[in-house]
Amino acid sequence: MRQVLFAIMALGLLSGCQSTDDALTTSTTPVAVTGATAGAIAGDMTSRLAEQIGPTGTTLVKMDKDASEYAAALEAALTGWGYTVIADGKVGKDQKPIEIAWSIDSFDGQVVLARLSTPSVVLGRAYTATTAGATPASSLSVMKLN
Repeated sequence: MRQVLFAIMALGLLSGCQSTDDALTTSTTPVAVTGATAGAIAGDMTSRLAEQIGPTGTTLVKMDKDASEYAAALEAALTGWGYTVIADGKVGKDQKPIEIAWSIDSFDGQVVLARLSTPSVVLGRAYTATTAGATPASSLSVMKLN
């Protein structure tokens, strides 16, 4: 009887440690980053990504087609750094592109949180949005994946 009571108490305490994936979600509406802000963030994140994924010119980058200004700015920045960008999803048999995913979120209206990820590395940084563009508001976060 004592063991059953102990097991029930332990389960009760451990059940309080559970959390859901939705705990950090503040909104489901994507943030519209436009114009100079989109270009500044995309340019900075691309330069940092280039340090992590290797040589330009021979590296293919695949990203999903998106109509947002940030996606266009990111594609332009990658192309400007010498990467060949595949945005239509058509990859040849002998091609092995690096897949890139990105996200943009806003915090308190002025701070923009940007994330750029590949299968091997995830980059994140906070930016302060201004009328002339954006400036980094935090250090670069780099997480290397195995």
